[in-house]
Amino acid sequence: MRRRRLGTIDESSEVNLTPMLDVVFIMLIFFIVTTSFIKESGVEIERPESSAATPRPDVQVLVAITPEGAVWVDGEPVDIHRVGPKVAGMVSDEGSVVIQADREATTGVLIEVMDRLREADVEQVAVAAQRSGA
Repeated sequence: MRRRRLGTIDESSEVNLTPMLDVVFIMLIFFIVTTSFIKESGVEIERPESSAATPRPDVQVLVAITPEGAVWVDGEPVDIHRVGPKVAGMVSDEGSVVIQADREATTGVLIEVMDRLREADVEQVAVAAQRSGA
């Protein structure tokens, strides 16, 4: 009768981690593929309502105007005088710019931002609104 020594580990008692790692990587790939990436403006904006609002899938740059009149471009505060060149450097020929002006923001700031964008040769500009239930 052979005796096993007490300090040795039998090779068949090891746990094979390869199948578990395969499952984890497949789940990771699944979650990456199914995640939807939503572009945010970086500040909390309460958009005005409109019954004619339509979605814009080709949005490349978001410009936000806060109730205090501050201008944000893709989550970064920008001086209103520099918004045109900043956005022009970020948008391509096929992309568009959406201005999200808060319902409490003054119209003068919105018009000035639109003028700065036109001076910088940004053609595709839209103003965001929340679709109303009407």
